[in-house]
Amino acid sequence: MQNKPLFVTGIGTGIGKTLISAILAEKLKADYWKPVQAGDLDNSDTIKVQQLVSNTKTMFHPETYRLKQPFSPHKAAVLDNIEIKEKNITLPVTANNLIIEGAGGLMVPLNDHFLMIDLIQHLDAEVILVSQNYLGSINHTLLSAEALKSRGITVRGMIFNGEPNASTEDYILSYTKINLLGRVPELSNINRESIQHAGNSINL
Repeated sequence: MQNKPLFVTGIGTGIGKTLISAILAEKLKADYWKPVQAGDLDNSDTIKVQQLVSNTKTMFHPETYRLKQPFSPHKAAVLDNIEIKEKNITLPVTANNLIIEGAGGLMVPLNDHFLMIDLIQHLDAEVILVSQNYLGSINHTLLSAEALKSRGITVRGMIFNGEPNASTEDYILSYTKINLLGRVPELSNINRESIQHAGNSINL
């Protein structure tokens, strides 16, 4: 039986969701899909992951919405004179496991009533929560964990990305009771070889 899709979300923007998605796609030889891309269309997250994945099994599914401006999806869509409709965002057809990458954090709006966390439920996906250590990250991680718990969304586990901080990580794991999938150290060079090697840091 095919596993539920894995939705890679983070405690905020710029904490490494695309990097972790590439590592997971390579490790699992899973398909990759980013439903909503806002801005940077010539160097989208899909393109970045394509450049980092070396196996021949992973398929890259086109975005449902490609928005021109690098803003929150709801604003970028207004600027493009379109409306993001949740009914249009449907899982791609594949017999393979699927990695879905979100945009920003859980409470990012897609339109005036539909948030990223709603999309996770809409797609019936399990979550991999990416955290990164910085001042305030405990608060952001615990808030994200609480939001997922309140919706009854299954969290497959947490991945810490970047510089380690044992005190912060131990507190987060102890408080949330979320399973630790691994710690990905800060990569000095991000390429296909380092992505393959980083997969060894994740137990999934």
